[in-house]
Amino acid sequence: MEIIQIVGLGMIATFLALVVKEHKPIFAFMLTVFTGVIIFIFLIDQIAMIIGLLEQLADSANINLVYVQTVLKIIGIAYIAEFGAQIAKDAGQGAMASKIELAGKVLIMVMAIPIISVIIETVIGLIPGS
Repeated sequence: MEIIQIVGLGMIATFLALVVKEHKPIFAFMLTVFTGVIIFIFLIDQIAMIIGLLEQLADSANINLVYVQTVLKIIGIAYIAEFGAQIAKDAGQGAMASKIELAGKVLIMVMAIPIISVIIETVIGLIPGS
């Protein structure tokens, strides 16, 4: 049922932004950003629930929580970069959106290095004679 509320809010904001955009484009942009933030705030409880569940699963599987937290940070970077890039695109700043996406990708690679290192070390350890 929550998705209906989110989509309804998004649709109302979209129609309002289209009406307002003709006379006051900055207000239409601000409405779009504000609606995006409201939707994100609405989802915080669900995000916290997912994080808690993943941490419980990792704990029960004896997986180091550092790796789970790193993966969650990577996912967070991806979502935040996408959100920022979409806002920049809505503002007509395609070049800035591309830079935001690039920054997100670079930060994801930086965060992934420890996990990639462990995977490579594990594979090398499985190879006979090493």
